[in-house]
Amino acid sequence: MNDHATSRRQVLRAAAVLGGAAAATPALGGLARAATGPGTATGHAARTRSGIPPGTMSRGTLSPDRRANRIAARVRAPRIPRRRFPVTRYGAVADGVTDNPAAIAAAIGAAARTGGGVVVIPAGTWATGPIHLRSRTELHLEDGAVLRFSTDPAAYLPTVYSRWQGIELMNYSPLIYAFGQTDIAITGRGTLDGQASTANWWAWKAQGDADFTVFEATVNAGLPVAQRDGILYHFRPAFIEPYRCERVLIEGVTVLNSPFWHLHPTLCRDVTVRGVTVNSNGPNTDGCDPECCDGVVIEGVSFNCGDDCIAIKSGRNTDGRRVNIPSQNIVIQDCTFANGHGGVTVGSEMTGGVRNVYARDLTMTSTGLQSGHRLKTNSVRGGFIENTNVWRATVTAIGGPLLLIDYNYGEGNTGSFPPVVNGITLNDWDVTSATQGWDIAGYTTDLVGTVTLRDVTIASALTKANVAVNITSLVLEDVVIDGVPQTAGP
Repeated sequence: MNDHATSRRQVLRAAAVLGGAAAATPALGGLARAATGPGTATGHAARTRSGIPPGTMSRGTLSPDRRANRIAARVRAPRIPRRRFPVTRYGAVADGVTDNPAAIAAAIGAAARTGGGVVVIPAGTWATGPIHLRSRTELHLEDGAVLRFSTDPAAYLPTVYSRWQGIELMNYSPLIYAFGQTDIAITGRGTLDGQASTANWWAWKAQGDADFTVFEATVNAGLPVAQRDGILYHFRPAFIEPYRCERVLIEGVTVLNSPFWHLHPTLCRDVTVRGVTVNSNGPNTDGCDPECCDGVVIEGVSFNCGDDCIAIKSGRNTDGRRVNIPSQNIVIQDCTFANGHGGVTVGSEMTGGVRNVYARDLTMTSTGLQSGHRLKTNSVRGGFIENTNVWRATVTAIGGPLLLIDYNYGEGNTGSFPPVVNGITLNDWDVTSATQGWDIAGYTTDLVGTVTLRDVTIASALTKANVAVNITSLVLEDVVIDGVPQTAGP
């Protein structure tokens, strides 16, 4: 982070957020501790560089900062007893060779039987297969602990209820999984290494893509979820997937080399991802993909990914319409984005809809990041994206547009479910270098709604012209590129 960005944020955070109950309430409770860092409600000011509240609205309407604070304050942290269950007590061995899933499962079972507790992974290198969390349990990796996960697909059987690219099925178990649990956590300073590479999981990419068409045809024909066998189709498992869970915390750990998406909370309520490092360059290695979730806070996370850094999702196509649950009330703050297809992305699996996304105080640092705020959809997906806000972004370099709205992703305009995209706002972006300011393209028969860019400065010249076609309203306020004020045209 450059000195300008640091000093600007220090000034912003020194200001109090005025009014509202959220300003006096910790954003997150944590595990028996209050959140008092920069990601709390009192840690974010409601001012831009110009001193104007971002997204200024009519009298009596809350600013995006206050809306974000209120959402964050409502997200409940898990409540987990502090009883400790070291895995060594149940036979785990840290030699990097001994397979430890049975010992870890025994520790989790012991904690669950006593009403919950903390399953401790001490320093050392531990080989393991899948880990399934239970209610009121925390998997805690002490400093120096490394969990290395098997790359043998057979280790992740029997199959479990999962979702692959927005469609429910029975698939290989995620590396860390929970289904229908409450109050679960993964914490600590240790490392989770999926060990995926082109020699194992990532080699499935091409075959899995080819298989998907065959698989989706069976889904569209009405095959029940229980009969959708993912192991027939080369579908790689996600790394961490809490499914239908409430009060989930993932904090502090480093997550490397996932077979597929790294963090995939699905159909969950009250999810916190804090202080995590995600690093992988493999195919489809998204950083954090909340899907059909309500109440999510992603803060202080460092992303360096082979695909989207954050991708907010809500199901896909026919199966997405069957489930029909949106992702909503999502706060992203104090995150850093290096390589990736998109920084804050919505879609393309967004059939159930996405609304109320608030992303603030972000840093983007690499020409390997292909877009800042990316919205990808088509007329096969359908669904809606409404009220997304990305503000106070410091961009040293980005290898694409700040804003990308793409209606022609994937299948393009080949379906009968035109998407609705409206209320998209970028505010207070300080950009050193970017390839393009905005690339917005709806359909002639289905226009993008209102898009607003306010208080955006790109210091250098663009290498690609801005695009805004098939859009109802593009609002540009105090937008300057290479010293030239921009207008939206007639």
